[in-house]
Amino acid sequence: MSEITIGKVAKITGCKVQTIRYYEQIGLLPEPARSEGNQRLYNQDTVKRLTFIRHARDLGFSLQVVRNLLDLTDDPEKPCDEATEIVISQLEHIDKRIRQLTSLKEEMRRMLNSCKGGVVSDCRIIEVLYDHSLCETQHRED
Repeated sequence: MSEITIGKVAKITGCKVQTIRYYEQIGLLPEPARSEGNQRLYNQDTVKRLTFIRHARDLGFSLQVVRNLLDLTDDPEKPCDEATEIVISQLEHIDKRIRQLTSLKEEMRRMLNSCKGGVVSDCRIIEVLYDHSLCETQHRED
């Protein structure tokens, strides 16, 4: 594949043009070559890198973690211990978030089950939203 435009890169990778430009600004992607008309031109390596970033973001990795993972790819002979630790940490984060979401779901069900209809001034849902102490579960993030 020869050099391609940002629009084509966006289509290939499923990233928005604005996102590609943002990744360039923060240094996740290298500065692209430019055509005589000053249009950005990308090569296959940049498309691969952007695909990597997109997939990592879809898996929930923060931009800083993505940057760390990309840094690891600069030394392909290095042991993958750091990558393993990053994924273990991400799994722990996901497990924590699942527990929080399960708690939120349970609280929402309790709110719905305690609502007897009627008027807003007697609505248990509204009451619980005004007074967090009425919740039966802790669901705020630490």
